[in-house]
Amino acid sequence: MTTERHIKLGRQTALISFVLGTIIFLLYFLTSSFDLLLLGVGFISLTVLVNIGILILILVKAYKDKENRKKLLKTCGVMLVNIPVMLLYCWVTVILLDTMRITFINSTQTTLTNINISGCGGGHIDKLESGESETVWVDITGDCSINIDYLSKGQRKEEGVGGYVTSTMGKKMKHNIGGKNVEQF
Repeated sequence: MTTERHIKLGRQTALISFVLGTIIFLLYFLTSSFDLLLLGVGFISLTVLVNIGILILILVKAYKDKENRKKLLKTCGVMLVNIPVMLLYCWVTVILLDTMRITFINSTQTTLTNINISGCGGGHIDKLESGESETVWVDITGDCSINIDYLSKGQRKEEGVGGYVTSTMGKKMKHNIGGKNVEQF
């Protein structure tokens, strides 16, 4: 294989690895799908093996081809840039696994105020008009449950949001305040 083909192969591998990894990460970020998490782990494993193989191939070519060594080593550098990107995506994923991203929707006909999210890391929403929604990121601090209490027409009301939440159980979900909700966990 020629030097140009080695360089092209290395750059294409780096680009494809970056694009596919970013797509999987963004889809996981948007959905919190466990299937995408598993796909991401499998993708990282396969991509590491393929990239190492191609990296070794290019390094061997660089060792033999002194005239084009600099270009080949630059291609290796381009391939290695994916490592910090992958580590960043893994770090953010670990944070997401320990965070409940709950979109609270006011499904009542009244304005709700002083909405307190208790349990786990907790949170607060000052006011939600009827039909309005707001997303709160709640840190999972260990085994806990998530509840809310709020004022509706001056009366304090309480609701359960999540009966049991624990580390690595983070997900994205919706909760209809004062309405019907599918039990998530």
